[in-house]
Amino acid sequence: MILPRYDRRCGWYEQLDSVSDFPEITTDTHVDVLVIGAGFVGCAAARRMAENRPDAQVLLIDAIKVGQGASGRNSGFVIDQPHKRDLESHDETLKQKIVRLNRVAVEYLETQIERYGINCHWSHAGKYQAAVGPRGEQHLAHYESLLNKGGETYHCLSKAEMRDVFGTDFYSAAIHTPGGALMQPAALMRGLADNMPKNVQVAERTAVQAITRTSQGFEVRTGKARIQCRQLILGTNIFTAELGFMRDRILPIMTFASMTAPLNDEQMQRYGGRLDWGITPADHGGTTLRMTQDRRLIVRNSYRYAHDYNTPQELIPTIAARHREAFDQRYPQLNDVAFEYTWGGASGLSANFETYFGELEQNIFASCCDQSVGAARGTISGMMLADMAAGLKTDLLRDMQQVSGNPSRLPPRPLLRIGVPLRLAYERFKSRSEV
Repeated sequence: MILPRYDRRCGWYEQLDSVSDFPEITTDTHVDVLVIGAGFVGCAAARRMAENRPDAQVLLIDAIKVGQGASGRNSGFVIDQPHKRDLESHDETLKQKIVRLNRVAVEYLETQIERYGINCHWSHAGKYQAAVGPRGEQHLAHYESLLNKGGETYHCLSKAEMRDVFGTDFYSAAIHTPGGALMQPAALMRGLADNMPKNVQVAERTAVQAITRTSQGFEVRTGKARIQCRQLILGTNIFTAELGFMRDRILPIMTFASMTAPLNDEQMQRYGGRLDWGITPADHGGTTLRMTQDRRLIVRNSYRYAHDYNTPQELIPTIAARHREAFDQRYPQLNDVAFEYTWGGASGLSANFETYFGELEQNIFASCCDQSVGAARGTISGMMLADMAAGLKTDLLRDMQQVSGNPSRLPPRPLLRIGVPLRLAYERFKSRSEV
């Protein structure tokens, strides 16, 4: 069994001032609900279950430290607008439900941030989508038409506005959508875990080795203990396959990011743009770019088939060189600004771009195949899994079921090891002008 591991490279996590410690489960334990995986899905599911059933004992466990996994490694976007493929659906009602669910997730997270004073650089900065040249502009025009069709608010930036916000003339066109938020993901995950309801116990470094069904529910074996529970909620992302579920449905794809050191005052003058914004590329294969509230620029591009689920350290220099090239193209005036961190983070895709949400088996609930939009999607999925497990029937749960699908079966893994890298290389070649 492959388990999550931490490589001490993720810039979001490494810059945290201090991190609390949740002890490993070392003695046999009985709980009502066990939530495996303390990312966006798991944290939302544990909290919501505690809210739904305040008398229930809920245990939230993670194989590593909270914030070190995929949820703490993303680019810090909490989107309200669905991904472009969801926007392309011909069912306007379905798209409206996706947006509604995402906005509920944003509000749910913001409520906790305000209530507990979580310092995670949360802001309603919205999101930019930008193009570099003709290929990207074509994608951006299509995106604009979809926004118009859905009656969504947006703003097309002029060249002067792009220069004022981004500090670069590199982009040829950009659209700003005002919904959604930006944040520091590792800080958010730590804050959520640190402020769980009283009937939620959190445990770190508690990796699951086996799950067995019993007459009373389940026995979950970890490295040092056995956990008895009545219900299981899986927030295990791509590692769901390692637990024996969705083995031939989840395609683990890793993307990489590099983060600079904070810009000093003189470098900020040369930069000339604003703080606290984020760009996603109009072309799927392009580059994501962020400027944080604390003056760090982040570049994200490059993909690999994560058949081993974790980040091969020998790839880091090559990836960092690609990020350097993309950075220098955008900010030649900042060639003395060094990257401080380079890391990878994996998400779960499916061959037909469908997400999974529901009851895998009796009393085993899961959300898989987030399609790289895990912050909002993961949060609302965790909330609704808890509602489903608690036997609640709500409009949000019904909408969640309607916008979810059935991920198609993947080819055998030996074929994926050959085919996926070739496809990723082809997509990178097609999108080379936008990287």
